Amino acid sequence: MMNDEDIKEYHNIGQKPGLKKSNKYNYMQGKQITDPDTGKRVYEINNYRLPSVTTILGATKNQDFIKKWKAKVGEAEADRIKNVSSARGTCMHKFLEHYVLGTGCVDLTSIGQEARPMADKIIEIGLAPVEEYYASEVTLHYPGLYAGQTDLICSHNGMETVVDFKQANRPKREEWIEDYYMQIAAYAMAHDYVYGSKIEQGVIMVCTPDLYYQEFKVQGAELKAWKHKFLKRLDMFHELQHDEKERTTPMKAEDFTK
Repeated sequence: MMNDEDIKEYHNIGQKPGLKKSNKYNYMQGKQITDPDTGKRVYEINNYRLPSVTTILGATKNQDFIKKWKAKVGEAEADRIKNVSSARGTCMHKFLEHYVLGTGCVDLTSIGQEARPMADKIIEIGLAPVEEYYASEVTLHYPGLYAGQTDLICSHNGMETVVDFKQANRPKREEWIEDYYMQIAAYAMAHDYVYGSKIEQGVIMVCTPDLYYQEFKVQGAELKAWKHKFLKRLDMFHELQHDEKERTTPMKAEDFTK
């Protein structure tokens, strides 16, 4: 049971100064929707529908590890872990967004009480080098190719940076987070193309429920390499989409006479 001081502390979350806001970039608005034709998540921007970065990476990901894990723990347990992790991650992101914006946020649910200290750990360590931010939870897009929502665009140790917040059930190894790097790279490319910026760095901030904090940074030639890797996955995604369309397109009578 939370006492009055605990509740007061929850009400104070995000009501500290937060982060300094810069209006350097004039961001476009986008809307996340579910495509009625495919059932997949897309972004609607300037009357165009673009696949999300996470959809692209999910569709082209090697699923062997996930299949083995589900076989080991069972479908029901796998779904339970996935749902709890997703709810905790959403809640942690909510706390972080409100902190950045300097607005209040209260969540007294069990998930909220677990996610709050994780957000605090990222604020304490991860956001300490941030001098100012340009956008929080902003939709980015590369015209005609893809879109997505990134957690934070900011100046981090003097470098224009894309930041991604992640929750994890256990500490991550670098070889496990290739998709995280590609996600960061995709957002950096989109931001540079649309806003004429030069994103120099990506920072992935990870925290576990037992408050183990990890940080993965990517810059320079390494960031460029991840951009190329994402573009390869994008090509693969389009090939899969083309193959799927061919499989589901009904045959016409004239097709049999050719």
